[in-house]
Amino acid sequence: MRNQLIGARLGPYEIISLLGAGGMGEVYRARDTRLGRDVAIKVLPAEFASDPERLRRFEQEARAVAALSHPNILTVHDIGTHETAPYIVTELLEGETLRDRLKSGGLTVRKAVETAVQVAQGLAAAHERGIIHRDLKPANVFITKDGHVKILDFGIAKLAAPRSAAERAGAATVAEATEAGTTLGTVGYMSPEQLRGQPVDHRTDIFSFGCVLYEMLSGKRAFVAETAADTITAVLSKDPAPLSGPSIEITPGLEGLVRRSLEKRPEDRFSSAHDLAFALNAVAEGLLTGRPPSDALAKSIVVLPFENLSPDPENAFFADGLTEELIADLSKVRTLRVISRTSAMLLKGSKKDVPTIAREFNVRYVLEGSVRRAGNSLRITAQLIDAAEDAHLWAEKYAGTLDDVFAIQEKVSRSIVDALKLTLTADEKHRLAARMISDVKAFDCYLRARQESYRLTESALDHAAELARQALDLVGPNALLYSLVAEIEFFYHDQGIHPDEETLRRAESWASKALALEPESAAGFRARGAIEARRGDMVPAIRDLRRAAELQVDGQTLGFLVWMCAEVGRMAEARRYAAEAVAVDPLLWFGRWSHAWVAVLDGDFEAALTRMRGAVGVGGGEPVQILFLAIFAAYAGRLDEACDLFGQVAEAGASALSTVSAALRALFRRDTDAAAEFLGSQALRDLAKLDKEFSWWLAAACSHAGETEEALNWLANSIDLGFVNHHFFSAIDPFLAALRGDTRFEALMERAREKQRAFEV
Repeated sequence: MRNQLIGARLGPYEIISLLGAGGMGEVYRARDTRLGRDVAIKVLPAEFASDPERLRRFEQEARAVAALSHPNILTVHDIGTHETAPYIVTELLEGETLRDRLKSGGLTVRKAVETAVQVAQGLAAAHERGIIHRDLKPANVFITKDGHVKILDFGIAKLAAPRSAAERAGAATVAEATEAGTTLGTVGYMSPEQLRGQPVDHRTDIFSFGCVLYEMLSGKRAFVAETAADTITAVLSKDPAPLSGPSIEITPGLEGLVRRSLEKRPEDRFSSAHDLAFALNAVAEGLLTGRPPSDALAKSIVVLPFENLSPDPENAFFADGLTEELIADLSKVRTLRVISRTSAMLLKGSKKDVPTIAREFNVRYVLEGSVRRAGNSLRITAQLIDAAEDAHLWAEKYAGTLDDVFAIQEKVSRSIVDALKLTLTADEKHRLAARMISDVKAFDCYLRARQESYRLTESALDHAAELARQALDLVGPNALLYSLVAEIEFFYHDQGIHPDEETLRRAESWASKALALEPESAAGFRARGAIEARRGDMVPAIRDLRRAAELQVDGQTLGFLVWMCAEVGRMAEARRYAAEAVAVDPLLWFGRWSHAWVAVLDGDFEAALTRMRGAVGVGGGEPVQILFLAIFAAYAGRLDEACDLFGQVAEAGASALSTVSAALRALFRRDTDAAAEFLGSQALRDLAKLDKEFSWWLAAACSHAGETEEALNWLANSIDLGFVNHHFFSAIDPFLAALRGDTRFEALMERAREKQRAFEV
């Protein structure tokens, strides 16, 4: 059949060349003559099509993969039959299989982990739909030229048994591949229960995953012997050789992750691919930042708001200031995960007990204390609790004057470090002793200003700016306050409140002043990175934001990094930062938003909508949050809900968000008259030309409304401003599907692809 099919037509598909062949069929490159795009077609040879078992397995592959929609799983376009031989049409991948990549040996540790994260994400999506792969191996993992990972060949996928009546009702129907007592798969990658012909569930894929990761890291198979029988014996009764050694340096955390995946008993492995992906992200975080992987519990702490015991309730700001300073101090220690101030301060006045708080924040240690101030006299108590053991590790009382407060604060921080047996670097010791704002009242103004700025409304930003000026009047030149003013100016511009060039220049000036005064200011790097991204200078923006995260971890910085990395196509990095943002600041809406942002650019639109609803829940429902909720609802296919939400923002008042929301509502409703009026508005064009996200949304909405020329123009503007995740545009975004194949669209994708290459190192 191979030679016969070259040049033949299978329905609308013209066969161009043979790409490969295997037990499940032959794969050809073909041209879709309707849409003008190249695709891959897998055809079951005619001599095998009469085999009922092969035919059933082939059709099962089509049903299983078509039920999945995830960026790390091969996308199915169509199925059909040619002269009694069935075929399946999929996206055409350019690159190589992991098997081919491994012919020259193992990957670097960082590349292996990045690849593994994407495989785990794809498996998690499949398992959520009740589908397990059962033949995961390097030959079924594809790495595209752009570095995206795709899982191939769900030809022997099995529908996992639903756990409840409700799940049975909602699960996709995919027939069992084999009867009990038989096996399918590849020896050396199959789980022990699979080799024994026992019932299997999603944990069989986790074992196979462990085999693949082991091979990526070592360049050798985890289980291999002279004969298939001996290999089976090794899988059932032996452990693979240690990974670490003179030729490869593997951290204990990564070694343990591989070992846990390869446990003989399913119940000893990771309970889900989601958990596996989370653990891999923690490992990847350590490789990226130089920090050890953040253990879920071991070195993690939440500082509860110190209780104000002063007779004057106005002294509450003093207790809050002490709490904030302790959080800021401890956040400078890279080996300690500290719940950020935004989330911790929401516990003020909470009646929850310590074990409950520790569980909710996923931390092991809790610091609590109180402050009593009378005139110039101070009395401070603090105690450190090991919530896992329900034990007090350390407690102390301090007495002094107001002038002693920062010295007392440093003593508390160092006592915690000593109690947790943390080793500080020289740089950490220096930064722990530094006081960014030495005046307590000025620090309180700073805290309130920063909290106000996160609301992103004009009135809140005005209030934040006034508080920042009050703080500067009290302390004079200060890098932290300069950085805050820079961010406030940035938000004025970013939210379209003052979208003029002068506002952006003022923001740049304040950020420059901050870094000139304090060259290692985390806040200064964060502000400058955000401003650079606003100008479309994404390379220096990401560099500065990474430096900010190295100096001090907080949800805001990590959220910015997620935003930027996702837009330039560094999705594995974005996922890691998003997981860390939620871990250190679970009650900061911006951190939760970043988790949703990753999901939408990954193509997991339902997850994005669910996560954004959670972000709105903790964020108070400000217009910017509702706008994102509307966008994510649209991508999840809920256009009526999206248009209602756009309407809420449009009617919230005169602002950039209102203008853009009104335009998006008209376009998604396909209200051509209203849409034409908005698209002809100079105000809309002036706003969106400065914003790559607005431009992307307008491109998507215009494409949905059939406004092709407008869609292409807005997409070009988004790419010019630095949104260069061409994989999302060309393969994931459902609203841009109508543009694919258009010569101008393909030229834009090539432009985005070229721009993205700057971020591939």
